[in-house]
Amino acid sequence: MKKYILILLSFLIFNACTDVLDMAPDGKLTMEEIYKDPDKVESLLSSIYSGLPNKGFGYAFVSPALTALSDDGWDSSGDVESGYVSYEIYVNRTSASHHSLLDIPRTDLGHNNWKYWGNFWAQIRLCNQFLQNADEMAFKSDAIKKRLIAETHLLRAFYYTEMIKWFGGVPLLDEMMPFDADFSLLERTSVYEIAVFIAKDCDFALQTNELPWRITTESETMRATKALALALKSTAMLFAASPLHNESQDLSRWEEAYKYCKEAVTQLKTNGYDLFKTCTQPQVFGTSAGAAYHQLFCQPADYTAAPRDRETIYQHNRNFGWANLLWHLNYISSGFEGTARVGTVPTQELIDAYETTDGQPILDLKSPYTDEKHLTPNYNPANTLYDPDNPYANRDPRMYATAYMNDDTIIWENEVYRIDAYVGGKCEIRTATGQNHTRTGYFHRKFITPGATISQNTTNAPHKYYRMGEMLLNLAEAANEAGHTDEALAAMNEVRERVKMPPVATSSKDELRLRIRNERRVEFAFEENRYFDMRRWCKPNEDLGMLCKYLTAMWITKKPDGTYTYERKNVWNVERGGWRNRDLLLPIPLAEVSRLEPLTGKTWQNPGW
Repeated sequence: MKKYILILLSFLIFNACTDVLDMAPDGKLTMEEIYKDPDKVESLLSSIYSGLPNKGFGYAFVSPALTALSDDGWDSSGDVESGYVSYEIYVNRTSASHHSLLDIPRTDLGHNNWKYWGNFWAQIRLCNQFLQNADEMAFKSDAIKKRLIAETHLLRAFYYTEMIKWFGGVPLLDEMMPFDADFSLLERTSVYEIAVFIAKDCDFALQTNELPWRITTESETMRATKALALALKSTAMLFAASPLHNESQDLSRWEEAYKYCKEAVTQLKTNGYDLFKTCTQPQVFGTSAGAAYHQLFCQPADYTAAPRDRETIYQHNRNFGWANLLWHLNYISSGFEGTARVGTVPTQELIDAYETTDGQPILDLKSPYTDEKHLTPNYNPANTLYDPDNPYANRDPRMYATAYMNDDTIIWENEVYRIDAYVGGKCEIRTATGQNHTRTGYFHRKFITPGATISQNTTNAPHKYYRMGEMLLNLAEAANEAGHTDEALAAMNEVRERVKMPPVATSSKDELRLRIRNERRVEFAFEENRYFDMRRWCKPNEDLGMLCKYLTAMWITKKPDGTYTYERKNVWNVERGGWRNRDLLLPIPLAEVSRLEPLTGKTWQNPGW
């Protein structure tokens, strides 16, 4: 039975009109007119690209919303001021009819709303329309036709990958829905079946000679490539094999994910992709072991045949308007001229995740805290370098490239300042008294180019949807779960070697799982991965209570002799929302469920909503 997509179902059922589907997306030209003009055909594909979602700091108010909704970050504005994506989730004011992640204000759309469910379906429909009618379209050449068709397959794979991340199983369609379709046959398809479908779309693209491996001219920014195809295959099957979507814990899915992930790493390396290992601007980023890692996130990938950055696979280059003002809206604030707020700041939990330089975790990764509120750390007895009275010494270089801590220095308006985050200091931690002070004792650093000024743009950091570091850690995870321990260790240790962290050595699958998960956390901090990782690692009946119901800050007091005392305190004394079992997936909009369930006789809503 053909499985049909749910796209604007209410309109199709109750307002069906054949003229509508014959119109271009802007409603001004007929599709027949579009198909006859090669330039308009390419514009049609551009309209599919235009639906790519914002990531990173691309949400309203230049917010890194998904970091703020994981256990890695706390939105210093979102818990005290309505209007932020995080606010209603923090105060547990969400439902299937109103959820701030279902209806996200987008920075690049002037704070217009981006409705994930409806907009993703609209883009998938456009992909199907393009592919179904490609033979009727006029193209400038046969080579261009083949490339555009391959790109459309990849865009469809991209949107379906986003769908399973947010919603889990959804309906699946490889062609447009006719008006006389039997809507009662609509059903949700499993994440695994969708992952297989995504892989087929990606394989089509990989077999298209006209599709390049890398974009080498800036005018083709954001066009899909064979490298993106491998990233999507790897990601989709990793989700399908993960506990949330693999209820029977079928090991064959991990073996399949391992093969996809290994193919991705092997083929990407063969075609010139690799980790960005050498800092090319030491005068800006320094010469520490974390310098190259820091530089990677502060600058866009370069489009040449021999690029400086060979790690970035796919990045978002859309101009958000405010995206070059991260230092103004997600940085130090606290009285520095020209700043407005600190935005989302790292939590103590994230800082705790960074190992010491000998490669030992600070805490017991299996049970990092002995209490629900995370106020009593369960220290790793094998760690001999960590000193609770000097907690920021001898740590993973990625910590210093990701967060500013007390006693760090910054250059602001060509002056060197010390970050005094202790109680009473210029950058002091405060409770819920506004958005200009950190709520955790830390500040964001990862995407900020050193040397911010009021008059000079110092930040140009587009979000990197996919990069080589992620492909390596995808391989590490899948290889470990499938029993390929040596390959898992090699992939993870390759990522660690970039920042001169010692290699991990263990033969225990369970121990290696904990190390890989922690490695993903510190490598991908503030990149959105943690939001989805902490969910897909849950079984369907579990929740996130032990991870993010309560989050902590470090309150620092300066003593007369200039030394400090450190005390862990909860950012809130009440639980933060977003940790319940229902929060593992977004709800399907209530209006859609209300129409679908009586029509199909099936349950459509995600659990708990």
